[in-house]
Amino acid sequence: MTEYNPGKLADLVLRPIVTEKATLLLEQNKYVFEVILKATKPQIKAAIESLFDVKVVAVNTLRPPRKKRRVGKFIGYKPQYKRAIVTLAAEDSITLFPEV
Repeated sequence: MTEYNPGKLADLVLRPIVTEKATLLLEQNKYVFEVILKATKPQIKAAIESLFDVKVVAVNTLRPPRKKRRVGKFIGYKPQYKRAIVTLAAEDSITLFPEV
């Protein structure tokens, strides 16, 4: 496996995505994160394993189509983003909502 710089790996994962669909995936031990556009699946796997100290089984990525937005007569687009659905090993988990 290729060695990655741990300082740069932390910058790949932007934030966890908490939507209704993402919370339903938590039951299957799958977590959804927003990552930078140029991140590859091996880089995302290495980043999640180093950040959360878990074993990643699979990484699925998707880039949804851009949505149009208009302001008056001007038409533009929302910024594009990339999602990563990370499947963890059965014995691992990530605490997204820590108890205070």
